[in-house]
Parts: sequence; C-alpha cells; structure tokens
Amino acid sequence: MSSVDNVADKDKSKYEWRSFIFITVFLFPILSVALVGGYGFIVWALQIFFLGPPGHG
Repeated sequence: MSSVDNVADKDKSKYEWRSFIFITVFLFPILSVALVGGYGFIVWALQIFFLGPPGHG
C-alpha cells in the first residue's frame, strides 16, 4: 500500500510543479496583458465616443 502512496505523491508533486510553471509562465502574463489592454481599450473608447480628449473642457 505504501508503494502506491509513494507513486501517487510523486505524480502529485509532478503535476503541482507543472501547474505552477503553467500559471507563472503563461496564465498570469496573459491575464495581465488582457486586463491592462482591456482597460486601455475602454478608456480609449470612452475618450473617442463620449468624453473627448484629455484636457478638453
């Protein structure tokens, strides 16, 4: 029974490291770019269609 637990622990550790690398290398940078880009697009669209250029008043 302990050999099955050891294999499961090794697999779990491997999957944890893969998940960590995926999150830190791919997911967070992609989400950061998407959020900042989305916010910039919203500000740009508001200025173009509704608010006018900055300092316009």
